[in-house]
Amino acid sequence: MKKRTHLHLGWPEGGGNRSSKTFKPKKNIPEGSHQYELLKHAEATLGSGNLRMAVMLPDGEDLNEWVAVNTVDFFNQINMLYGTVTDFCSGDSCPVMSAGPKYEYHWADGTNIKKPIKCSAPKYIDYLMTWVQDQLDDETLFPSKIGVPFPKNFMSVAKTILKRLFRVYAHIYHQHFDAVMQLQEEAHLNTSFKHFIFFVQEFNLIDRKELAPLQELIEKLTTKDR
Repeated sequence: MKKRTHLHLGWPEGGGNRSSKTFKPKKNIPEGSHQYELLKHAEATLGSGNLRMAVMLPDGEDLNEWVAVNTVDFFNQINMLYGTVTDFCSGDSCPVMSAGPKYEYHWADGTNIKKPIKCSAPKYIDYLMTWVQDQLDDETLFPSKIGVPFPKNFMSVAKTILKRLFRVYAHIYHQHFDAVMQLQEEAHLNTSFKHFIFFVQEFNLIDRKELAPLQELIEKLTTKDR
């Protein structure tokens, strides 16, 4: 069995007071695979500091595969970022999954939970990250073998994953930014979110109305790079 090696885009694992604790196990991309090569390409272009260029589809590459590789990496980034604030996010501190006073999210996955349920933020994020992990581990949705085609509904699934991952960023920014600053993680969070936003903007992957909870921040982070 081929050894699986994790390659993480862009941000160093150490630094600040970050522990290597993640909320869920990291999703690895097999070393030696084409997707691993794509990740290395993305890592190299991220190093240039030009995020607008870094998110563009590389010449001759398949859009589905590029979206798949980056979706896995955003899952790993958000996993690590939320892992740093789990001590501050409890059923008592966050009894509902919210992003400021105007936005509240109820969980449904269409399979196990069909009718949206109101639950605490840690419970919602646990449901969300478990659901994303299940999608990423499904070889029929996210094929890791060369020559295995992506399903026709891949982009629709990827959009749903990214829409839901955005909600974790939104919750962290609105409810836990004090903790993020206390942990000296704000530069890491901002860089990760900026990369995420540039990526979803490049390929129109999240409806603008879904981004409303962080619209001011998005404008601030992206205006100077236009």
